[in-house]
Amino acid sequence: MNNQKQQKPTLSGQRFKTRKRDEKERFDPTQFQDCIIQGLNETGNDLEAVAKFLDASGAKLDYRRYAETLFDILVAGGMLAPGGTLADDVIRTNVCVFTAQEDLETMQAYAQVFNKLIRRYKYLEKGFEDEVKKLLLFLKGFSESERNKLAMLTGILLANGNLSASILNSLYNENLVKEGVSAAFAVKLFKSWINEKDINAVAAMLRKVNMDNRLMELFPANKQSLEHFTKYFTDAGLKELAEYVRNQQTIGARKELQKEVQEMMSRGEPLKEISMYIKEEMKKNISEQTVIGILWSSVMSCVEWNKKEELVTEQAIKHLKQYSPLLAAFTTQGQSELTLLLKIQEYCYDNIHFMKSFQKIVVLFYKAEVLSEEPILKWYKDAHLAKGKSVFLEQMKKFVEWLKNAEEESESETEEGD
Repeated sequence: MNNQKQQKPTLSGQRFKTRKRDEKERFDPTQFQDCIIQGLNETGNDLEAVAKFLDASGAKLDYRRYAETLFDILVAGGMLAPGGTLADDVIRTNVCVFTAQEDLETMQAYAQVFNKLIRRYKYLEKGFEDEVKKLLLFLKGFSESERNKLAMLTGILLANGNLSASILNSLYNENLVKEGVSAAFAVKLFKSWINEKDINAVAAMLRKVNMDNRLMELFPANKQSLEHFTKYFTDAGLKELAEYVRNQQTIGARKELQKEVQEMMSRGEPLKEISMYIKEEMKKNISEQTVIGILWSSVMSCVEWNKKEELVTEQAIKHLKQYSPLLAAFTTQGQSELTLLLKIQEYCYDNIHFMKSFQKIVVLFYKAEVLSEEPILKWYKDAHLAKGKSVFLEQMKKFVEWLKNAEEESESETEEGD
């Protein structure tokens, strides 16, 4: 018993001593810097040799502790003072990103150096991400050429998965945005990123960190328009990025429209009001085909439907009759009518108790002048979906025959009139 009691204090005492010793060992990056710079100067610009040297040094030097110094040297040639300038008294190396040639191939070779280093010493991942975030905040301290090289390198590293797209947050810094530094940097960065991958891969990474809807913020508030964004990036040769952002905006506007239309319907607002609101929203690059799809699903989702097949048709007809003037306002083009027909087909197929309602809904819409004969005939002939087509074509057979006869009759009447 005695023995154990004595051991306890010495254990904690030793642990305490170690902590004290840690504090005494001053944080001294200069010595670390000297070792790295000397090694880099000896390897010269042979990047294979540089990667080997860095790999070997990790065993002798404390990378974990001096990660920031290590990355400062590899990017800028020496330790960076706040703001991004090299400290005056610093010895520096020319084996670094900032003194390398400003072209994609050179930056791809440097990206490999970082890639190998971080793959070998996994714990550097976090430090490297912090470093890039810091460098982006220092952009104004670098020359234009240094910024270009850093942008290309960052794009390649994003494409390789060495960095998370969340580092782009640094570019939304007010001063960088105001002076146009962020947008210019983003152009070079996206060019090299898309060059390594493609716009879909870039979009997926942006989505992952909720950046897909924030790219407009690369510009000051008074320039955050789709027109300005599109022109700036298209002129810079990034048409794909401009189109991607345009699509994002449209998707956002569509969701917003759907939500608002459903709320207006559930509040029972007059159809005229709903129609005016939609027409205003269509100015945001939303097509009539999109609108008719949104209207159909909004109209169908604002009712509790009867579960009995024989009752649901009656209920649907009554409900749709009420909304047909609204639907008619947004089927001014044949293509919109066809879109609506396909939406009705899909709906009746997906909601099994509506299977027998299809033809009655179409006839109602024909009478209410939401649908005209040409799109109905086209749908019947070859534009229908595969979903439940045998059932729906069978339902429509008689009506389609009637339409064709009516068409022929009206044609012969016109001929007689001539």
